[in-house]
Amino acid sequence: MTTVLLTGFEPFAGDAHNPSGEAVSLAATQWTGPERLVTAVLPVTFAGAAEELSRLIDMHGPDAVIATGLAGGRAAVSVERVAVNLLDARTPDSAGAQPVDAESVPGGPPAVFTSLPAKAIVREMSDAGIRSELSLSAGSFVCNHVFFRAALWAAAAGRRAGFVHVPWATGQAPGGQPEMPLDAIARALEIAVRTTLDTAEDDVVPGGALH
Repeated sequence: MTTVLLTGFEPFAGDAHNPSGEAVSLAATQWTGPERLVTAVLPVTFAGAAEELSRLIDMHGPDAVIATGLAGGRAAVSVERVAVNLLDARTPDSAGAQPVDAESVPGGPPAVFTSLPAKAIVREMSDAGIRSELSLSAGSFVCNHVFFRAALWAAAAGRRAGFVHVPWATGQAPGGQPEMPLDAIARALEIAVRTTLDTAEDDVVPGGALH
């Protein structure tokens, strides 16, 4: 059976919520298949997230991995295009680790592109009335680390992997940052999974950025 692994993250840095983990859990309850959807919530630690991702891949042998995380301050669901082989943590992770100018995978390539149909996913989200966008930066924290590890695995295994950043859920955002209803975020993740399963070739339309 075709299997998709969908992951989010636990709350971080004293926050009571992380909408990525909550939306992944909600999406799991709403999934109707027929493919198998495996969901998990990862710790916000460099070592722990990478280890758990590897364990889940080994256990379930997914055909695709879609990892998600919070991008507080963004107003749209962001489908990431590029993972970089860089760990440069502005703040320590939940275990206190703070790598600076280190590699996600020592000796690995400088960057790996998503193998998800990113433009098609954005189109389908937009058609569903969900604010969405392509993004060229997943940062250099744990989100990018998981994205890079998943994308490198997919390239070697002939599978698909990518990353989706989500805004704060309504009622969770600190300091007036942009919000989106949690059910809309969960719906966006379902669309990302469905579009990945149904789309062999991505849309060939302009989607680049000027800066």
